[in-house]
Amino acid sequence: MSKISPISGFPEWLPSDRIVEQFFLDTIRETFELHGFASIETRAVEPIERLSSQGEDADKEIYAVRRLAAGADDDSGPGLGLHFDLTVPFARYVLENSGKLAFPFRRYQIQRVWRGERPQEGRYREFTQADIDIVSDGTLPFHYEVELPLVIADAFSKLPIPPFRIQVNNRQIPEGFYRGLGIEDVLAVLRIVDKLDKIGPDKVAKLLVDAGLTDAQAKSALQLAEISSTDASFVEQVRALGVKHEILDEGLERLAAIMTAANEHAPGLLVADLKIARGLDYYTGTVYETQLIGHESYGSICSGGRYDSLASDGKTTYPGVGISIGVSRLLARLFKYGLVAGSRSTPTAVLVALTQEEDRADAMRTAAALRSRGIPTEVAPAAAKFGKQIKYADRRGIPFVWFGGVDGAADSVKDIRSGDQVDADASTWTPAPEDLRPSIENPQENQ
Repeated sequence: MSKISPISGFPEWLPSDRIVEQFFLDTIRETFELHGFASIETRAVEPIERLSSQGEDADKEIYAVRRLAAGADDDSGPGLGLHFDLTVPFARYVLENSGKLAFPFRRYQIQRVWRGERPQEGRYREFTQADIDIVSDGTLPFHYEVELPLVIADAFSKLPIPPFRIQVNNRQIPEGFYRGLGIEDVLAVLRIVDKLDKIGPDKVAKLLVDAGLTDAQAKSALQLAEISSTDASFVEQVRALGVKHEILDEGLERLAAIMTAANEHAPGLLVADLKIARGLDYYTGTVYETQLIGHESYGSICSGGRYDSLASDGKTTYPGVGISIGVSRLLARLFKYGLVAGSRSTPTAVLVALTQEEDRADAMRTAAALRSRGIPTEVAPAAAKFGKQIKYADRRGIPFVWFGGVDGAADSVKDIRSGDQVDADASTWTPAPEDLRPSIENPQENQ
């Protein structure tokens, strides 16, 4: 038998970590629904042609899908690939269902995606994303671009994560600025500047010059990218660079409005950071990235932006704005640094002990009575001495062990953490609310 080895880039959490993941997903889902977003799920595959049209490097990330025993007929249709994000399939979903949707349409989607990139810390080939988008038919009011980061802030405030900041920019600012400098290939420059945090200003400057910019143009592009503020003061900093263009004016006005509104509802949450560009070509306006404070080198754990023409059937265009939480990426960082853990590796709250196999039927009836009242319960896997069964429960983090009465005596339940044991009736006994389900803890707080 061949040796089993993990496949790089495809994370599989242990049960205790999976409990944390489920808590995060449930909290995110509940928050999205609280803000009026409806759930959808899209198919895993899209035509490769549609996926590969979303950016210069998009085709490098696509996993193609084909039957192993494909016949000649399999080549007649469009090639299929696994989706690398949830925005592209959502745009297609809107086009296919536009006659059945009420606009503006608010959707959330929590699914796996697949991306063919080199696995490294926090970057996987298969991972879970949680997206929200608002899309409309014809026009999409600007105020939605203010709303989305506030929804994310609400979700994150309920999760046991470090402090965070949401960096925001408007792609009209660099686009107008570059055009004001006389640069024509705006998308190429955006893609290069988007690498600033990864490779640093010196390498970015060289890439810009290699792409055809003059030294002066490259210097100005980097000066723009250095501007950052927690309020609308960035406007004057950009003006001081002396570049003028009508697209730049519109971008500055919009980003200033976002910062003003955000500071009213969540002071200090948003940072206007003019180096944020996002690499995908479909973004046209506001763009977002989110960093954990103290973990800035890790990069963004939540990002998105506005797109005006991703979904269009030739007659109607459906502009939208969306933001996506990289759930797997966020959890990977928290797990690595021991910032979050499940209190136990199983949902079980009670183990019904078994001293002899002849008592299994009674034990199963006890377990059923507890489960009927919402108490997660399991019966011991085999008859054994009580001490051994208590050790079994302790290894799995099960807080209570139930003992059946002997010779007419009452049943009892033992809290194996404190050693307290009391008489109990399966039809009425209930554990404390905090013991009913696994909890999420920060191990470092207990050190």
